[in-house]
Amino acid sequence: MRRLHLVAGILSALCVSGAAGATQGPGGEPDWGAFSILGSAVAPGERRRIWLPVSESFSGADLRTPVFIVRGTASGPSLCVTAGVHGDEVNGVEVVRRLLQRVDPEELRGMLVAVPIVNLSAVRRGSRYLPDRRDLNRYFPGRPTGSAASRIAHAFFEGVVRHCSALVDVHTGSFHRKNIHQVRADLSNPRALELAQWLGAGVVVHNSGREGTLRRAAGDAGIPAITVEAGEPARFDEAEVERGVEGLERLLSSAGMREGAEPLTRQPQRIYRRSTWIRADDGGILVSRVALGEDVLPGQILGTVSDPLSDEVSRIRSPYAGQVIGIAFDQLVMPGFAAYHLGLADEAIPAFELTAPSDAEPDAAEEPDALDLDERPE
Repeated sequence: MRRLHLVAGILSALCVSGAAGATQGPGGEPDWGAFSILGSAVAPGERRRIWLPVSESFSGADLRTPVFIVRGTASGPSLCVTAGVHGDEVNGVEVVRRLLQRVDPEELRGMLVAVPIVNLSAVRRGSRYLPDRRDLNRYFPGRPTGSAASRIAHAFFEGVVRHCSALVDVHTGSFHRKNIHQVRADLSNPRALELAQWLGAGVVVHNSGREGTLRRAAGDAGIPAITVEAGEPARFDEAEVERGVEGLERLLSSAGMREGAEPLTRQPQRIYRRSTWIRADDGGILVSRVALGEDVLPGQILGTVSDPLSDEVSRIRSPYAGQVIGIAFDQLVMPGFAAYHLGLADEAIPAFELTAPSDAEPDAAEEPDALDLDERPE
């Protein structure tokens, strides 16, 4: 019974803005037979690829991003799934591509709006950044007269995101770091909390998101949004990709967006309302003593840093009990380098006890403003 109430709750919440772009029927209800996005009509049961103009190259040529629409034969929410906001995070691109292959419009209630590559110019360069070294995920919802990043963000947000009633944005770790498969969401928002539950990632981290991120901008616009973190940048990880697709399929089924599909069994989850980065205090060669996903205790050695010139060795110890939810690869590091991301164990609660926190906030060390550019969580 509780599951049925949750399904009804998320459906009713998501449908609030799910009719964006649709006309009104004779009784004032959304007319599922009429929908337009980016100047193109999409009929029920249709699958379309539509191009979103986002900018121009130095030569004046148009830069366009493909937006895939899968419209069901019955009315329902409009779920937007995005990836490639950072050009070196390729796992998400494959997650969205495979999801599109597995969604049949004849079995869909509502609409899937899928964008495998938001930041096309960055993906082409294999870079996290736009050609002007700006991070696109710091400029949403953007401005039509701002910087290049701000204009791209504005075109995408207004042209695509505002047509949706929920958003899932897929990312990976950044700059020689790997994240355990996890969801990041503002758990004080009941609608985002439900999305996180239904997706069923093993780890959920409470984080409201920095202003300028796609997730935060969507939430501020009344569109519940979560971020999925899936592995490491710059390479494909088959296990992470498949896990991401399975989570999104679970979300579609649990939200009632697939005809005849029963909500899938909720996966065991660890919920962290606080997390923090542990940094190296010395420069040298970092060698980890722990693995991604491992539980650690206060005082436990996480890794060592060896000075290749003096042969001196320092140890990085955990000040907390928790789980390693993000880790840097063994490499040369400088003092202050963020090496281990811990979900704090005293903030972990079983998934079946999860409720929206009333006053809990992320640890200050996890707030993006407190992190260096290459260490921010999104």
